Amino acid sequence: MTKYRREEQLTTVDFISAKDALAYGTANVLTVEDLLDRLPKRYEDRRVFDAFPAQAGGVSLCLRGMVVDTQVKRFGGRKQFYQAVVFEGGSNALNSNKITCRWFNMPWMKNALAEGHEVILFGRPKEYQGGMVMDHPDFEIVGESEGASIHLERIVPVYKGVSGIPQRRLREHIFNLLEKIDHSDFQACYDLDPSYPRHEALREAHFPESTEQADAAKRYFVLEDFFALQLSVVWKRAQVREHEGRVLGKKTRLLTELYHSLPFDLTNAQKRSIKEVLADMRSPFPMSRLLQGDVGSGKTFVAMCSMLLAIDSGVQAALMAPTQILAEQHYLTFRKWLEPLGVRISLRTGSRQENVHMEMAGDAQIIIGTHALLYEGVEFQDLGLIVIDEQHKFGVGQRSSLIRQGVMPDVLVMTATPIPRTLTLTIYGELDVSILDERPAGRGEVITAVRKKPKVTDITKFIKEQLANERQAYLVYPLVDESEALKAEAATVEYEKWVKRFSKYKVGLLHGKMKPEEKDSVMSAFREGELQVLVATTVIEVGVDVPNANTMIIYNAERFGLAQLHQLRGRIGRGEHKSYCVLVTDGKSDGSVEKLQVMADTSDGFKIAEADLRIRGPGDVLGTAQSGLTNLKFIDYLADTELIREARRLAEKVLADDPLLEKNPELLRIIKDGEVETG
Repeated sequence: MTKYRREEQLTTVDFISAKDALAYGTANVLTVEDLLDRLPKRYEDRRVFDAFPAQAGGVSLCLRGMVVDTQVKRFGGRKQFYQAVVFEGGSNALNSNKITCRWFNMPWMKNALAEGHEVILFGRPKEYQGGMVMDHPDFEIVGESEGASIHLERIVPVYKGVSGIPQRRLREHIFNLLEKIDHSDFQACYDLDPSYPRHEALREAHFPESTEQADAAKRYFVLEDFFALQLSVVWKRAQVREHEGRVLGKKTRLLTELYHSLPFDLTNAQKRSIKEVLADMRSPFPMSRLLQGDVGSGKTFVAMCSMLLAIDSGVQAALMAPTQILAEQHYLTFRKWLEPLGVRISLRTGSRQENVHMEMAGDAQIIIGTHALLYEGVEFQDLGLIVIDEQHKFGVGQRSSLIRQGVMPDVLVMTATPIPRTLTLTIYGELDVSILDERPAGRGEVITAVRKKPKVTDITKFIKEQLANERQAYLVYPLVDESEALKAEAATVEYEKWVKRFSKYKVGLLHGKMKPEEKDSVMSAFREGELQVLVATTVIEVGVDVPNANTMIIYNAERFGLAQLHQLRGRIGRGEHKSYCVLVTDGKSDGSVEKLQVMADTSDGFKIAEADLRIRGPGDVLGTAQSGLTNLKFIDYLADTELIREARRLAEKVLADDPLLEKNPELLRIIKDGEVETG
């Protein structure tokens, strides 16, 4: 009997037609391994089907029934939908329980599903005009002769679809392949669990005999996936420590002068982080450290102290920020505290160049800018320390380009994006981590409230009360301009209305489509108090620091992730005044009020990040392009911290036993092929 190996092309598999092989190829499924790697997205327990519902329950159901009527119906002029009425009980069409299935703007459905078909449906029922409907359910037509079927009377795998190949045929192809693969060719290059052969895990992941077996098999492959990622991370960490860096930070004159000039004391978390940075800079290896701190925790001062240690050692320091607004904010802050110390500072953005040191002898010691630092016109004399703010907003190529401007420079990356502590093992796994978990003293309390469809008059009155006390306010919208596709309010439209409502005050508009000089002018006016109200989009999310602003109203708040809402809220509460954040929602989307209530219940960024992770899943929270996650097949399991830690332990053990992977070159190939983009 033919035994298929991993790299065998599907075009050579005898039971896969040329037409199907072409369809697989279009989905980039080319080999036997590619097809078997497509593990089920879910399972349906077809040993017992759900009863047809009498009312909506908010959960998806798996139903079996008979199609007794089909129609093409029209709505909204030329639009149409295909409707199939399904009765419960298989061929027993006398049963009175029924559900109506609808597929909108899918005219081909009339050729796919017809009266008399027995079907299996999976979808979420809802009530409509006194009956139960399912919109766009997954469906499968039951064959006339099932026998010992892989499609019924068992736990059945359901796969991500391949255009042109029905679920039944896809399932049959995988089942037949599992019967004919060469087991020896499907072993793991590193045996994660000697008691559980990989080919058995593969079979049980596709066709389990119980839900427990399915979970165990899936976990096997998740661990395999995470192990490859962690191996790359630990390998890269070891490679960084092989290079000899430069010893900096021996002198602390400027740091001591800054300490003495501050009218406040740094937090214990800031002091601890500075000590960790100092130890790194004094070590013979290049620093590679992440400074993770909640909004308003004082990361900028830690970066400033680090840069003073560098320039006291005779080297330049650079800070790269993702936006012009943030770069200029840093520039103003650094000027305020460091100009009196005689530090030479330069600003470089795409539209602005400015030097504080024109009257001083020598080149700039600190250069602050955007990605404009990467291009011609910015010459570094001896770049010894690089600080990258909100580093996840830069591509790995941009970060590497700046690092190459120096000779084995120390690197400090900062993020205010709250990520659960255990996820830093994956996202920033090769970096040492410092965490700022305290807020500086003297910050006002921030009160957060969720409001469902509040009256405009009430919002206006509340803001006017704050403005009367000489405070300032942000009004945040999800869109710049009106959109037919999205039902959400737009900043440009609402701005005109707020100008009329606040006729006694100055109102500004800020969004991402404005020219850099326009944004700079508006932000400067708001910062200086010339504008009392700022209507804006999320362009203010990062780095905007106006201590006098104590009010923020966020419209269509349900459209934002919790982490982004937390970042936005971080723009207030930066002064001594009590601050207010109001999350406005229409409350129509499922769970929107409950989700937003998390913001009202806590100001802890890590707790919010963990809630965001549970609600939206890691794929949406982190973005699939984030830090090497593009290669992960099981991104939703990133919330499983136990698995991540187990993968980390295994990776560290492998490299401790075999630092150069000489005993297992296959693992080295995995690292090289999948160079994980971390840090």
